[in-house]
Amino acid sequence: MNEQRIDTLLNAMTLEEQVSLLAGATFWTTAPVERLGIPALKVSDGPNGARGGGSLVGGVKAASFPVAISLASTWNTELVTQVGQALAQEARSKGAHVLLAPTVNLHRSTQNGRNFECYSEDPFLSARVCVAYIQGVQSQGVGATVKHYVGNESEFERMSISSDIDERALRELYLVPFEAAVKEARTWAVMCAYNKLNGTFASENRRLLTDILKREWGFDGVLMSDWFATHSTAESMNAGLDLEMPGPAKFRGQKLLEAVRAGQVRAEAIQDSARRVLRLLSRVGVFEHPAPVEEQAIDRPEHRALIRRAGAEGTVLLKNNGVLPLDPTRLKKIALIGPNARTAQIMGGGSAQVNAHYRVTPYEGLQARLGGSVVLGYETGCANHKLLPLLEKPLTAEYFNNRGLSGKGVPGAGLAQAEVMWFDEPAPGVNVDTFSARLSTRFTPDEDGVHHFGLVSAGLSRLFVDGRLLVDNWSAWKQGDTYFNNGSDEATGTLELQAGRAYDVTIEYATPAEGIRAVRVGVTRPLGDEHLERAARLAADCDVALVFVGHNGEWDTEAVDRPHMDLVGRQNELVSRVASANPNTVVVLQTGAPVTLPWLDKVAGVLQAWYPGQEAGNAIADVLLGAAEPSGRLPQTFPVRLEDNAAHGHYPGGNGRVRYGEGLFMGYRHHDTKNIAPLFPFGFGLSYTTFAYGNLRLSTESLAPGGTLTVTLEVTNTGARAGQEVVQLYVRDEKASLPRPEKELKGFLKVALEPGETKTVTLTLGMRALAYFDDARAAWVAEAGRFEVLVGSSSRDLHARATFSLQRDWVGSLETAQAAF
Repeated sequence: MNEQRIDTLLNAMTLEEQVSLLAGATFWTTAPVERLGIPALKVSDGPNGARGGGSLVGGVKAASFPVAISLASTWNTELVTQVGQALAQEARSKGAHVLLAPTVNLHRSTQNGRNFECYSEDPFLSARVCVAYIQGVQSQGVGATVKHYVGNESEFERMSISSDIDERALRELYLVPFEAAVKEARTWAVMCAYNKLNGTFASENRRLLTDILKREWGFDGVLMSDWFATHSTAESMNAGLDLEMPGPAKFRGQKLLEAVRAGQVRAEAIQDSARRVLRLLSRVGVFEHPAPVEEQAIDRPEHRALIRRAGAEGTVLLKNNGVLPLDPTRLKKIALIGPNARTAQIMGGGSAQVNAHYRVTPYEGLQARLGGSVVLGYETGCANHKLLPLLEKPLTAEYFNNRGLSGKGVPGAGLAQAEVMWFDEPAPGVNVDTFSARLSTRFTPDEDGVHHFGLVSAGLSRLFVDGRLLVDNWSAWKQGDTYFNNGSDEATGTLELQAGRAYDVTIEYATPAEGIRAVRVGVTRPLGDEHLERAARLAADCDVALVFVGHNGEWDTEAVDRPHMDLVGRQNELVSRVASANPNTVVVLQTGAPVTLPWLDKVAGVLQAWYPGQEAGNAIADVLLGAAEPSGRLPQTFPVRLEDNAAHGHYPGGNGRVRYGEGLFMGYRHHDTKNIAPLFPFGFGLSYTTFAYGNLRLSTESLAPGGTLTVTLEVTNTGARAGQEVVQLYVRDEKASLPRPEKELKGFLKVALEPGETKTVTLTLGMRALAYFDDARAAWVAEAGRFEVLVGSSSRDLHARATFSLQRDWVGSLETAQAAF
């Protein structure tokens, strides 16, 4: 449908019909206009899968891809484009037309609960990865939604806090990925952040939404709110917010009609936003295929292979004393130790969750690869859960059309496990807003001893064992940080249980007055000192000890920041004990952000595997055994300690505001300027082979304003194995009128090399690669003078450098300055 047809359709609509397009009809769909044949649009959460329109818990199964920080660690934009294409296919299988991804907020701190869902601390790397992702998604006719625009670098008080960011930092860091998404990838949708920017809610910030996004950058797609992030009628509409989500409308609909009739909102603004919604409907092909599609769980072999490859390629080798890759022909017994050894940690928490087709644990991945040729021993050692492990037992459900469990109950569908979120009516005829439920199962413990039961709920809940009230989360319910801050903290109770005996477990639940409706039951027998001792004994009896530690989607999750930068529980103690028992100890980390590593000098190897999707165990096994090269490189600096992080002292804020006091000097820029040695620098990653750099050449030593500089060099694989190197190009302005970082990433390329092979790498720099943002002139400025090009394999490991001069000042306007550097 071309623009002329869209205008014709728009002119045929009444004001009421135009307004109806500007708010969701349901949680995941927009409103149709049946009179004119305008269908509804369906959206789905991403970014590491397409969940569809179901609950965040359970629902139709979907492929789980590596999380964003893992994808960025590949530094492979071609691979990311392939992932975007696959995710679009996944979205289509769920009947969705728009994927709510990618997330391009920056890694300002190591504590942000959503770091796993974002790409990098560096705006250039984030921009290149997000452009590749969006191009992949939209090449398949599915819309991408770049988010959260802008300043959502923490989860602390995210619904109300003001991110106070100076103009230079905003322009040079935090806006850059969004600018690239609009100018280069031509993203079809943008999502506003929950937070305020410099005192004004993002969804009401006219300068942010209209002046910058729509006018300066030329964005012609749909600008939607995050879910429940619309706070006003006239203010948000006049600021440029096109679509309130979710539905039904809270601030649009009749309120917006009244605002137009009262002269508070211009009819032209309604028409512009309605036109944008129609344009999006046209772009995703919904006019040609208006009928809703039933959600399907399609487990594609090609997606399995892509997830496995991407998960392995995003794995970063942080340390190796020669123990990796493992040679099975020289090993008789391997110890697999740790809370993540036989648990597949495949993704973070929050809205990024999907119900994966399957989950491969590291134990299963190694077992499949080794095929019994090597004995595998296993010990948990310690726990790393935040909430008690989920009670994975099927439950029967009975629902009541009131909050008091009174009257005749209505049988509901059985539940696969003891966690459920209700978005639709739980049983026929039961009101989803005002119901209560009785959920029942039987639990048979494997061991004698004291067991802990935990109960979390958005709404009231209580738990009975054999008719005895054990956990009361009803009479003393208090709001906590679960379920996007709608749920309670975990209430617990303990009970001595006998192994092999079946116990009746009953959960009673009542909905809250408003908000999310959910309940979760956990149970465990706590691990003690004897489990640490058993792990150390096993390690001493094996040729190699592999320790799988880290976090999970309870720690790395939306709506909650991490409390510190350490591994939780007794995991550090576990690693130290195992390393003391076996010098060939390799640690496999699965976290969504950097952690401290107090035992680093004691272990032989460290792999950072992030959350690599449903093929986690296979991808990790491929790297450990050398079937895949660890070609990942860090997209975020690993500080030695929390205090070395640039945002420390400015994070997470208080009294409703967070000041981005570090300004431009975030991430490696901070470490460079303050001369603080990182634990592992930005861009760092070892390989199973070695590389040499040489013959760095520049296309000119004197560059005219508006010109481009071509940088050429040769990279050689000097080792005995094939491998991939990430060539990183940084630029330094030797003298500037305004403060600038010591150097900034402005180019990179991943190159695959056979043993002994040499390849020529060519990178190009434009004016934006040399420029800073002059807030006094409101323009991009590259000053005449000398610049240095630095090429290497990390921000701290630089192998070659050369200088050139810019002949005269270059000034780029906001509208014309390209997003590419």
